[in-house]
Amino acid sequence: MLNNSGASSGYRPKLFSSKVLSPSFSCGCGGLHTEGDKAFGDFLTDEIKEEKKIQKTKSLPKMSGGWELELNGTEAKLAKFTSGDKVIVTFNINNSVPPNFGEDVEQGQQKPAEEEPEIVSTPNFIVEVTKQGAKHSLVFDCNFPEDEISHSEEEESDIFAIREVSFQQEGDTDWKETSYTLNTDSLDWALYDHLMDFLADRGVDNTFADELMELSTAIEHQEYIKFLEELQNFVKCN
Repeated sequence: MLNNSGASSGYRPKLFSSKVLSPSFSCGCGGLHTEGDKAFGDFLTDEIKEEKKIQKTKSLPKMSGGWELELNGTEAKLAKFTSGDKVIVTFNINNSVPPNFGEDVEQGQQKPAEEEPEIVSTPNFIVEVTKQGAKHSLVFDCNFPEDEISHSEEEESDIFAIREVSFQQEGDTDWKETSYTLNTDSLDWALYDHLMDFLADRGVDNTFADELMELSTAIEHQEYIKFLEELQNFVKCN
C-alpha cells in the first residue's frame, strides 16, 4: 500500500471487512455475489495497481557469486559448485515478512512517510554442503535475527546466524530425528566462528545474505501481487 510519498508502507491493508452486506445477484458460475463482493473486487483492483506501481522490477535480482536460481512456487533453491563442494541453499518466502509491531495509529490518521518501515522478507534458510564421495551432507539451519539486522549498519557483524548444524542424507528435505543436531545457543564461540568461516569460504557470507534478502523480498512481493490477482478473479468470478 502506498504512503503519501509513493513509497511502500511497512504494513499491508486488511483484505476483509467485518461489515456484512445483503446478497445482490448471482451469475452463470452459480456462486453467490453480494454488494460486499463488488466493493471487495473494486478495492483489490486499486490495491493491485498500487502494488505494481511500487514494484521495483518485474525481473528478479541476480545473485552474485555464480549461484543458479530455481523456483518452485514460494520455494527457492540456489546452487553452486566451489572446488568440488556442492552448496545448495533453500528458503521459502511464506511467513518471511516480520510483523509490524509499531504503535497503533488512530483511525483515519496515517503515519508520516519517514516513519513507515520498508517491507523486507527475511526467511529462514537451509545451507547444504556436500563433498565428493561423502556419505552425508553437512546441513546448516540459518536465520536473520532481528537484532543483528537492525545493528548491521552501525557495526560490522553477521546479519545472519546459524541455529543448528547436522549431518543428513543428501537432498533430504526433513531432518532425521535420529541424527545428532548441534544447537548453537550454548555453543563455544570459537567453534561457532569456525562454522561461520566454513560457510563464508563457500560463498555464504554477509554479502550473500544481503542479496538473499533482496531476492526473497522481490519474490515475496511478486507472489503477493499474484495472490491479489487470483483473489480478485475468485471474488469477481472472472
